[in-house]
Amino acid sequence: MADITYYELPGCPFCAKVRATLEDLDLEFDTVEVPRSHAERTEVEEVSGQTGVPVITDEAHGVEGMPESDDIVAYLEETYGDA
Repeated sequence: MADITYYELPGCPFCAKVRATLEDLDLEFDTVEVPRSHAERTEVEEVSGQTGVPVITDEAHGVEGMPESDDIVAYLEETYGDA
């Protein structure tokens, strides 16, 4: 099991941006595909307090339920990038 868990909805452009960053940084991550219906997204709501995606958790750095694709990409690049 990877430290990073990534919650996504296939076809979501914001999710695709986060997935591309995870893959570009060659990070190991577990993926949870959420249901299309917001009412059925109980798992992502439990970790983030909301039903939108993308969301990541990163156990290695104490991140629990980070939403918003731009924030996630910035976090991943800052934490795992070469800069």
